[in-house]
Amino acid sequence: MPEKAVSLDSVTKRYGAFTAVDNLSFDVAKGEIYGFLGPNGAGKTTTLRMMLDIIQPSAGAVTVLGSSSAIAVRRRIGYLPEERGLYRKMKAVDSIAYFSQLRGLPRAAAKARAYQLLEQFGLEKFAKSKNEALSKGMAQKVQLLATIAHEPELLILDEPFSGLDPINQQTLEDLIREQRRNGRTIIFSTHVMQHAERLCDRFLIIADGKKRFEGTLAQARENFARRIHVRTKTHAAALEKMPGVVALRVENNPSTGGESSFEIELANEADPQAFLKEAVNAGVELSRFEQAGANLHDIFVALAGDAAAPSETSPPALEAAE
Repeated sequence: MPEKAVSLDSVTKRYGAFTAVDNLSFDVAKGEIYGFLGPNGAGKTTTLRMMLDIIQPSAGAVTVLGSSSAIAVRRRIGYLPEERGLYRKMKAVDSIAYFSQLRGLPRAAAKARAYQLLEQFGLEKFAKSKNEALSKGMAQKVQLLATIAHEPELLILDEPFSGLDPINQQTLEDLIREQRRNGRTIIFSTHVMQHAERLCDRFLIIADGKKRFEGTLAQARENFARRIHVRTKTHAAALEKMPGVVALRVENNPSTGGESSFEIELANEADPQAFLKEAVNAGVELSRFEQAGANLHDIFVALAGDAAAPSETSPPALEAAE
C-alpha cells in the first residue's frame, strides 16, 4: 500500500448547529496529484484548513506527513490560500525570498532561489517590480512561486486556478505536473472540472460537507458510464420509450440511407449492454453503437448538483471562505 502523505479519519467540523464538514475520511498517497472537488460552500476550504491545523476539527483525526499536527512539519508543506495576499510595497523577488526564509531557507539561498524561479517562469523582468504594480495573474504567479520556493514535500493549493486567464492556467497545470515529477504530493481544490480531469491521479467530490465520491476518473466512469451513441433508422420516439432511457439528443439529420445519429442518456442504474440487447430483441437495427464514458462534469453534476447552491443554513462567513 502506498505511503500516506495525508490521512483524515472521520473528521467533522461544527459551528454551533451548522456542520461544515461531516464525518469525512480519505487518504492521499505520497507522490500523487489529488483533487478536492466541490461546489462553493461544500466544505473544501474548511477541510484544507483542518489539514493545516489552522482550525481544529470538532471530531476525528488528521495526520499530515506522519504527524498529528501540520504545525510540527510546516517547513515540509507549501500552502497557497484561496485569499491571496502579498505585501503591496514589497518587490516580487523579495516576496518570494521572504516567504522562503520563513520556511527555513537561509537568506542568500532564498534570494538565489527567488531569482531562479522568476527566470524559470519568464518573470525575471518583473523581479524588481512592486507587487502593487503587478497584474492579478502576475501577482498570483509570484505567490505560487513563493509557495514552492522552499521545495516542500506537500503542496496544498486552495482554488489555485481562480482568476487566471487560460494561458496562465496552462502554465499552472504544467507547474503542478513538474512538481509531481519531482516526487512531491499535490492537493488542490477546485470547482472547475477540466483541471481535475486533466491533472488528477485521484479525486474526492464533496458536497454539503459529505464525501460523495473518491477514486480515479476511470472508477468514476465505471459508475457513471451512462451515455451511448447510436445510428439507426428507428425514429427517436421509439428509442425514447425503451427501458432505461432518460434523455435523447439528435446528433445529425437523417443520412442518405435514412439513418439518424443519437446521443442517448441512460438512467444511472441502467446497463448500456442491456440496452443493446433490448434493442436487438425489439428489432432495432443499429449501424453504430458506442458507449461513451461520462466526463467529470457529468459525474460532478450527478453527485453534487443538488448542493450547487450554498445552503440557507450556512453561516455567511463560511460561504465566503469556501
